Amino acid sequence: MELFLTIVSGLAWTIVYIEAIRLGFKYKTYAMPVAALGLNIAWETIYGFHGLTETISAQSIINILWAAADVVIVTTFFRFGRAELPKFVTRPLFIGWGVVVFGTSYAVQALFIGEFGWTDGARYSAFLQNLLMSGLFIAFLVARRGTRGQSMVIAIAKWLGTLAPTILIGVLGNLPFILWIGLLCSVFDLIYIGLVWWAKKHPEALAAPQNDAIPLATAAS
Repeated sequence: MELFLTIVSGLAWTIVYIEAIRLGFKYKTYAMPVAALGLNIAWETIYGFHGLTETISAQSIINILWAAADVVIVTTFFRFGRAELPKFVTRPLFIGWGVVVFGTSYAVQALFIGEFGWTDGARYSAFLQNLLMSGLFIAFLVARRGTRGQSMVIAIAKWLGTLAPTILIGVLGNLPFILWIGLLCSVFDLIYIGLVWWAKKHPEALAAPQNDAIPLATAAS
């Protein structure tokens, strides 16, 4: 059962990353909220390479594969992300901001390891950042006023990718904190699935409001 759930999670999140890469290049955007992306690549590179120094497990191999996919998604962020921001955000400012976000993400992961150790740090940080990601994807859809750079494939695979380790660690591992954080992730993920379905059916509902301002009447001469 442990190997099965690990593989389910690995396949589901791999589908998320492949779809995010495809949509990123298709729509010339990035398909994962940047804060979640930063925490993800930090988690996967740190724990992936740490796993290689110990007994290599299925999860260690999956972490390395995820990290490689995240590198490509980060590339789409730096390549296309500037266009998502107001004009006053110059290219150098955008790159600097990105570097700060990703650097902070590695610092946060290091703090988890220092406080909880490698095993608990990996679990707690993974589920908390998944909860953050679940909320950010909802904000993503609202901010972009639609599903550009998003899809039902990402929505469902993301849900299953977190549900599997929730069962593995929270239920089978009998860790209530992980179980409840995982269940909260599922709540947000199911809301996101519903919103993606609704947005595709009613794209006009998320369209930007038109400027209906009435021109000022000219003064009579």
